[in-house]
Amino acid sequence: MQRNASAHWTGGLKDGKGTVSSASGVLKNTPYSFSTRFELQPGTNPEELIAAAHAGCFTMALSAQLGAAGMTAQSIDTTATVTLEKQDAGFAITAVHLQVTAKIPGAEQSKFDQAAKNAKEGCPVSRVLNANITMDARLEN
Repeated sequence: MQRNASAHWTGGLKDGKGTVSSASGVLKNTPYSFSTRFELQPGTNPEELIAAAHAGCFTMALSAQLGAAGMTAQSIDTTATVTLEKQDAGFAITAVHLQVTAKIPGAEQSKFDQAAKNAKEGCPVSRVLNANITMDARLEN
């Protein structure tokens, strides 16, 4: 299975602007810029999109882990907070914190804790930094 999204940028880093789109159309020419990424201006940015992907992926993985443990959640709410920090080598995502609240009637705490741990370690977005990264780069004149 493969999924794709694209980005388009015009101008310089600080005065330029860009858009991101996804094949599904959920994102369609959604604007982003230096100010939405680094100056907390309203609008999206790559780190917000990673946080959304991680929250969604983890929540589905937790649902699966709960099912394997014989539990079904009434609801699961997850917020992923991505930390972007400037380091000597440049900016880096240094941490992701998952804040999770689940309603599971009759759940056993130890089984829930294990399911959450398994989901955190096993969801594909949690493991993304171990992925093989490939690239096709083309310069247009």
